[in-house]
Amino acid sequence: MKLIVGLGNPGSKYELTRHNIGFIVIDFFAEYLNLRLKEGKGDWIETKGSIEDEEIFLLKPMTYMNNSGIAVKEFMDRNEIENKDVLIIVDDFQIPLGTIRVRKEGSDGGHNGLSSIIYNLISDEFPRMRIGIGKNEPLKKDDFIDFVLGIFDKEEIEKIKKLMPVYIDCINSFVTDGVTKTMNTYNKGHL
Repeated sequence: MKLIVGLGNPGSKYELTRHNIGFIVIDFFAEYLNLRLKEGKGDWIETKGSIEDEEIFLLKPMTYMNNSGIAVKEFMDRNEIENKDVLIIVDDFQIPLGTIRVRKEGSDGGHNGLSSIIYNLISDEFPRMRIGIGKNEPLKKDDFIDFVLGIFDKEEIEKIKKLMPVYIDCINSFVTDGVTKTMNTYNKGHL
């Protein structure tokens, strides 16, 4: 059993923000698998399906980004899911749009959603898929929040549409081939 979690903020005002790429990818992945997301028995939206006989859950925490770990921990406990079987999908403004970084474990890298999950799981040992949302030039510290909470522009949206099959393949690879092979295949730029 695998759990694929996309991080984001609920509500229409956040819908197409860069910070919500995790939610966006989960929505596309559910559609790809012909699954319908619905309210769960906790503070999240979920659906259940399978990939090549592997049962999977897709999850979107509704606790807002900074408290993502509360919903993730509750869902994992309720369904007896181990850390190694979870893939957390998050935005990363420090790498350019088109780049994917899958890791088995690690620090939060300044990401509040990952920080909340690490805090609630009392561990940083869980796979994560960082999706680059950055520009090709570094951001000033004062611009971080405005950038990640800004809405994708038309050019970025077109690029994401082209990248979505790669994101979907990366998640499929995690489920069927494991995290190491997925890292070796997908950790690069895809534009």
